[in-house]
Amino acid sequence: MNMTRHGLSIGIERIGNEFFLSLKAIGTLTHKDYEKINPMIDSALASINDPKVKVFIDGSELDGWELRAAWDDFKLGLKHGSEFDKIAIFGNKQWQEYAAKIGSWFVSGEVRYFEESGEALTWLHE
Repeated sequence: MNMTRHGLSIGIERIGNEFFLSLKAIGTLTHKDYEKINPMIDSALASINDPKVKVFIDGSELDGWELRAAWDDFKLGLKHGSEFDKIAIFGNKQWQEYAAKIGSWFVSGEVRYFEESGEALTWLHE
């Protein structure tokens, strides 16, 4: 049996005394994924008391989005864009770097792309 994994894992992590939202995207995200993801992200962000949130996104296993899911992701960014201080995107595909640049237009904080997870986490901690 061949199973295709896709979806998003959400967590709260800490480096030293700083907490950040951690997301890991896998496979090709669908609209149905976002129907589950959006309430979880809303809940995770509501539980953070800091005025601005730092986010680490691991896209190293992300293949992309279905068209409707890309729209869902865009709407999610618009909804929560003012809540972010820094977003570090760790990935391994050229289009992810472009997506980070485009995403920076819609959030109030900084968005940067990294090909090394350690560099991304160091930047978040600065």
